[in-house]
Amino acid sequence: MTDDDPDQPFERAVLVLRSASSISLACHVNPDGDALGSTLALHHALRASGRETIASFPEPFVIGPHYRLLPGLELLTPPQGFPTTPECMITFDCGSLDRLGELAVSAKAARELVVVDHHVSNDCYGTINVVDPAAAASAVIVYRLIQRLGLPLTRDVATCLYAGIVCDTGRFTYECTTAEVFSIASELSRFDLPIAELSRCLFEEHRFAYLQLVSDVLGRATLDVERSFVWAAVSRADLERHGVTFDELEGLIDLLRRTREAEVACILKEAVDGTWRVSLRSVGETDVAHIAQLNGGGGHRFAAGFTSSAGVADTIARIVSTL
Repeated sequence: MTDDDPDQPFERAVLVLRSASSISLACHVNPDGDALGSTLALHHALRASGRETIASFPEPFVIGPHYRLLPGLELLTPPQGFPTTPECMITFDCGSLDRLGELAVSAKAARELVVVDHHVSNDCYGTINVVDPAAAASAVIVYRLIQRLGLPLTRDVATCLYAGIVCDTGRFTYECTTAEVFSIASELSRFDLPIAELSRCLFEEHRFAYLQLVSDVLGRATLDVERSFVWAAVSRADLERHGVTFDELEGLIDLLRRTREAEVACILKEAVDGTWRVSLRSVGETDVAHIAQLNGGGGHRFAAGFTSSAGVADTIARIVSTL
């Protein structure tokens, strides 16, 4: 293999994972379905083969209620218990070190740092970077690793991989859905997965309080027809008024992106520290990853995000100027 052979990082990762006596796994702050599913899937597979592993993600160490059916959540370790100098550390679905929060210290100190991701904007901050922008989800890359390592594919592993894939393919509706995705999903489904129950929990089940908040937020949404852009914001005051948690907001952008008149949709969510978490979606030619990168974030052409310390008006103005 040559240095620019795309398979070389993958094979190097396989060699490192085979030889490591202990493996530390971590995903990004406020993990989504792909991040959690990927982390837990490899955690399960390695543990089932007798390997010593630990898995975590940064503070706030809180998991959204819609991920409660993922097996192994109780196996996750709070970041305070994560090794400070890991022998081998793997990150999942994490495009940059700053997305690791306090676990970035461990990542920098790791003897080997394997980055597993499918974001084209990934900083490639590892000693080994298994980054494939053509992969529909990080869970797809984890599936390949499990196969190449000869690790057991159990029902728990299959459930976590399936969750990661359906979350990042929009239940097999996004453009990233490929023949490989359907092939993997077909194999995973042989483990008698709770597909209907999992789908409802991940995508369709919300508290009534959340629905009331959605009514308020969508009622204030702004449509810029000239720029084919729709946006809405959720403040801390909105969350407190309705008794809704920040973690419950993850799927809100998918409601806004249904706007027929808009090619780009945006949701701004105010975090506890006063910053705004900006989610962007594109259903056309606009590359929202480019917009996110200009603002210190990243993602994919059709789904991206960044964090803004400016107010709502200034943040929207920056996005509009790019559009």
